[in-house]
Amino acid sequence: MLDLAIIIVNYNTCALLRDCLNSVFASEGDTSYRVCVVDNASADGSVDMVRREFPQVDLIASPVNGGYPYGNNVGLRHLGFHDQATGGVSMAPRFALLLNPDTIVPPTALADMLAFCEARPDCGVAGPKLLRPDGSLDLACRRSFPTPAVSFYRMVGLSKLFPRSPHFGRYNLTYLSPDVVTELDSVVGAFMLVRGAAIAQVGLLDETFFMYGEDLDWAFRIKEAGWKVWYNPAVTVLHYKEAASQHSDKARHEFYRAMAIFYRKHYAAQTAWPIHILVLGGITLRGALAMAGRRFKAWRQRRPHAARTSEQAGA
Repeated sequence: MLDLAIIIVNYNTCALLRDCLNSVFASEGDTSYRVCVVDNASADGSVDMVRREFPQVDLIASPVNGGYPYGNNVGLRHLGFHDQATGGVSMAPRFALLLNPDTIVPPTALADMLAFCEARPDCGVAGPKLLRPDGSLDLACRRSFPTPAVSFYRMVGLSKLFPRSPHFGRYNLTYLSPDVVTELDSVVGAFMLVRGAAIAQVGLLDETFFMYGEDLDWAFRIKEAGWKVWYNPAVTVLHYKEAASQHSDKARHEFYRAMAIFYRKHYAAQTAWPIHILVLGGITLRGALAMAGRRFKAWRQRRPHAARTSEQAGA
């Protein structure tokens, strides 16, 4: 049986995807793996690059951008995983790795992460330490589930004011050392190693999400099935982060939409109606303010250009 299925969902990040694949295929150890790249209708030559430079990759060129969970599910099904437990699941690899194209994997990362999981039979999900290019910790690599209370502390800024507080700092576990192995609620989908047996129990990613939130939801369902989620700081992976979405209004919209989907799916039924109204209202207001702020910033950036153009026209 194959050890590992690696699924990389790409959208217009050709150069980063090349570097990511080069790092994967430079992996050391006796781990057997298969790589599937699912391209979500990129327009930057990504598909041609993979065909030309990485013929060993299973390449699936989607005609539409169906989103992150959609793309991962396409890859998972292609490599033998299924939406629910069936006889075919036994033919799937022992583990699946969701890997973003804007990551660089060290040579021993795959082998070390598999060994970490194998040493913990109850580990359903694991993730490494993710570092940004400037050396700072990608806070998303260690997370608690966004309960109404945890989300409230995040929205009103208490998590930033009191990052060392075990009460207020739960969103990204900022009160814990980033160098300690930790059992937690979720890791991030940029590098999310999932045991095949856990996938067989809970099924694939929820495509109600477009991007953001689907990794939290998967971890939530896997933990509900009795598995544990672990953070392993002994493995460090470089993450450029939001390479395809940092300038996208749609991405910001989907971030807040994902918050609402996750809340409705996992917490709304147990939440008193006054709090329910406050939660949904807070998500809507925070999303509207974020979008307004992005548009105002874009408008201010355009003003100097417009002024220079006007001056040149009148010269």
